[in-house]
Amino acid sequence: MTKVFIDGSSGTTGLRIRERLALRADLTLTVLDEARRRDPDARREALREADIAFLCLPDDAAREAVSWIDPDRTAVIDTSTAHRVAPGWIYGFPELPGAREAIRQARRIANPGCHASGFIALAAPLVHAGLLSPDAALSCFSLTGYSGGGKKMIAEYEAPDRSPLLDAPRMYGLTQTHKHLPEMQRVCGLTTAPIFCPIVAPFYAGMEVTIPLHAAQLRGTADDVRAVFAAAYADGLVRYSENAEEGGFLSAGAFAGRDDMEVSVAGSGERILLIARFDNLGKGASGAAIQNMNLLLGVPETTGLTIGRDKE
Repeated sequence: MTKVFIDGSSGTTGLRIRERLALRADLTLTVLDEARRRDPDARREALREADIAFLCLPDDAAREAVSWIDPDRTAVIDTSTAHRVAPGWIYGFPELPGAREAIRQARRIANPGCHASGFIALAAPLVHAGLLSPDAALSCFSLTGYSGGGKKMIAEYEAPDRSPLLDAPRMYGLTQTHKHLPEMQRVCGLTTAPIFCPIVAPFYAGMEVTIPLHAAQLRGTADDVRAVFAAAYADGLVRYSENAEEGGFLSAGAFAGRDDMEVSVAGSGERILLIARFDNLGKGASGAAIQNMNLLLGVPETTGLTIGRDKE
């Protein structure tokens, strides 16, 4: 039976992975008690004995943990930012061309960032198909629930005496140096990083990532984009939807609690919107990590995940 260890299982991402894996009969989950959870020797031993290790740690701690692991013994899925553009690491977005087979054979998998997942799902297939130039100057705005900020932000939003400033959406990443930008640029094959406007809003989970385009930026039409999305996402956890609208609206919370993603196309002939909706803790974090583990194990990639074919 496959032995799995989650290093950092008390954080938001790690806890959700742990809850999902605890229900699996095909895995043995190594869990350190509170006294040993911060003990480097105990962590090192658990990592070295695992068949698959999830790293749900800050970047520097993730790099240290990797240095303790024998790559011939343990496959690693790192949910931090540390290795997403690092040499020797496979980027864990299976729906990219050729990615599934690479992940199945990988020993080092970098789990995508939440905002980055939506951007890459929208831009990468269009660059690959030649509908978008690698030199395209793109912009992106992304709405996320506050759970993406981890325990500290969750506590701030759920405090009874929270600041009234938290009652409205708040833009961040104002310096245009957001940690997801390198993977957004690299994985999509873009020559420049997009202008990126992430926004955290007062709801727990859910994400809506949008890339606006002028028709002149496309080497084709909106219908060509739809055809590319439909072909690229015929299977897996990402699907293309022809009828995503909800009475003229699109809720960022529509996929909360789920592990799949919806991509859609809206707008007019001249101004086009590419939109991805998913759960920032699902396909944007824990669900994606488990999907990658399933590929390593050779089981259906949706095993243990929450998938819905229709919006609630």
